[in-house]
Amino acid sequence: MPAKAKKIRLIFFIYWVLLLYIVAALVWWFVALNTQNEQMAQFKINDLRKDDIQHDAKYAGIGSEKKRKTAQYVGEGSIFFLLIAAGAAFVYRAVSRELKLSRQQQNFMMAITHELKTPIAVSKLNLETLQLRKLDDAQRERLIQNTLQETNRLNALCNNMLVSSQIEAGGYRITNEEINISELVQNCATDFINRFPKRKFATAVIEGLFITGDIMLIQIAVNNLVDNAIKYSPKEAPITIGVIENGGQVEINVEDEGPGIEEAEKKNVFEKYYRSGNEATRLAKGTGLGLYLTKMIIAAQHGKIAVKDNQPKGSIFTIQLKQVI
Repeated sequence: MPAKAKKIRLIFFIYWVLLLYIVAALVWWFVALNTQNEQMAQFKINDLRKDDIQHDAKYAGIGSEKKRKTAQYVGEGSIFFLLIAAGAAFVYRAVSRELKLSRQQQNFMMAITHELKTPIAVSKLNLETLQLRKLDDAQRERLIQNTLQETNRLNALCNNMLVSSQIEAGGYRITNEEINISELVQNCATDFINRFPKRKFATAVIEGLFITGDIMLIQIAVNNLVDNAIKYSPKEAPITIGVIENGGQVEINVEDEGPGIEEAEKKNVFEKYYRSGNEATRLAKGTGLGLYLTKMIIAAQHGKIAVKDNQPKGSIFTIQLKQVI
């Protein structure tokens, strides 16, 4: 467990101990004050003279005063208890959020270390092989293709990290230009087809659809969805990339036939650092940044992104952006 997480847990434990002490003290003071109120009322009753013509009125007054003070103690105690409970709930949620973020950051650092080292190691090995050994043209082409693929993967990862941090910090200036989204998505699909010749891709792109936005950000978003489909679907399963027009909106769909996403996790897959708990997907490569960045990009373009089940299995990620007619 990281030192930060241990420190948070220790603070959390101390807080709950103090909270229990405060609640116990509140209950003790209520019981003590109420007991004192009853004793004072009883003393006043004992001091009453039975032959006093105002005996009954004084007795009733003492009873009313006793009830009033009891109600006062109950009211004040309830308000203090509600304030304490609200504070406890706030602190609990804040600390739980920090612990969750700490775990996610730890997982992210482990994943990013692996994601950075792997393409570097593969590229280095391929280049050393090309340098030290005499290979035929087919072998050279295969090693070069593999090196380019790993380099592109490393470049995409760096872009995701850089753009994500810039958008979060408000340092990225988003452009607004007219984009032929049909052409952009088709080019992205062609690029993946060339990079992954052993994978099955299908395209269903309606030509001549336009949107306004930042061309680099939209391209990153589409690439992230396709890359996500590649990671989480079997090599023999096809990936379909489509663009359609739907009621003044342009829809970009990326369909896969992987294990799919459980209903309870669909709302979480776009969170930062989040990775599905499904064993089939958790073992796949990834950092938990791709879908988070994609959602940020689409939100910045005033669009929507969603995920639904594919049939008979898999997932369909859909981006909706306003069409320029």
